[in-house]
Amino acid sequence: MRNLSRLSALALALGAGLLLAACGGASEPPAAPGAQGDLSRTDNQGAVTVKVTPLNLATPSATLDFEVVLDTHSGELTMDLKRLALLRTDMGEEVRAVAWPVGSGHHYSGALSFPARTPSGKPLLEGGNTLTLVINDIGGT
Repeated sequence: MRNLSRLSALALALGAGLLLAACGGASEPPAAPGAQGDLSRTDNQGAVTVKVTPLNLATPSATLDFEVVLDTHSGELTMDLKRLALLRTDMGEEVRAVAWPVGSGHHYSGALSFPARTPSGKPLLEGGNTLTLVINDIGGT
């Protein structure tokens, strides 16, 4: 069975359905297979630049963690990504974020965490090819 920790691309969907992945529309080229750090994705949504980097896909614990960096020069970044984010696989599995350190500022970053298992107990990374991080309502989109 294929494991998502060996993905060649991480998809990042922000706002109203923008998808960054090997399948097209990426702001950065798709990552080559191998190093997890190569899976970072950056996108601009309105006045907000969002960069997401997986932290532990190769060695997941109870959570799958992503560093999220938010930058803007037009207002404060006060959104609670725990309420706005979900993680989805191409196998139809989906989990909502469980942790985000809410803060504020023009430049803000933190670890966004998701359960590594579905509500039914299945490992989220098992069997799929694409992992999509969806964050709604970033930059007013």
